Amino acid sequence: MDAEERRRHTLQLVRRTGTVQVSDLAADLGVARETVRRDLHVLEEHGLVRRTHGGAYPVESAGFETTLAFRTTMHVPEKTRIAAAAAELTGDAGTVYVDEGFTPQLIAARLPRDRPLTVVTASLTTAGLLAERELTTVLLLGGRVRGGTLATVDHWATRMLAGFVIDLAFIGANGITREHGLTTPDPAVGEVKEQVMKVSRRKIFAGVHTKFGAASFCRFAEVADVETIVTDTGLPLAEAHRYSLLGPQVLRV
Repeated sequence: MDAEERRRHTLQLVRRTGTVQVSDLAADLGVARETVRRDLHVLEEHGLVRRTHGGAYPVESAGFETTLAFRTTMHVPEKTRIAAAAAELTGDAGTVYVDEGFTPQLIAARLPRDRPLTVVTASLTTAGLLAERELTTVLLLGGRVRGGTLATVDHWATRMLAGFVIDLAFIGANGITREHGLTTPDPAVGEVKEQVMKVSRRKIFAGVHTKFGAASFCRFAEVADVETIVTDTGLPLAEAHRYSLLGPQVLRV
């Protein structure tokens, strides 16, 4: 196959599996590793993948977004540690927003059970997870349900949020960079997240290290808008320090 076909195959593979290794891809395609590295470099220049040491992973964009089911299979140990550390920051918040996504879902499972708590969420999965708790009141945002993430969007959700004052929001994103802030592929999702940022007193971003340095289509917040970033040790300490200079505390767990 020619270069264009190789790159299309590579992109399809990395989006399907979540990651590719240069050595495996070279063997699969029957080409030199340097050829694969050049292909990945081209794909990275086009904003389609991010290269790592020895491989690459996909960048989510307006034309591509992973499903919730897929996210439950990737970086689970890291996401579990992040969720535990983030939940510990709940403090005395009486109203909490939990974003859509797998890491926020893990945070929701660790929210306090021993006191009254009101949780607002766009996630059907999170709402179902918390609905049976005796001391937890769950408010599910209305709107159009996105099949891939099982979360609500559009004006029904944003109008409902506009009537709230929320103590603490646990926010997710598809990408975060120092230059472009927090981003997501879908404008409708971005509008919900932007409204959450407006009505919440405290904002905590929780996400794995692969989110950092990736910029998606729709910006909904600046790095300085969040008080704390919780991620894993895959984010280099020096890079964590650069983010902290913009304002938030950065926790690596």
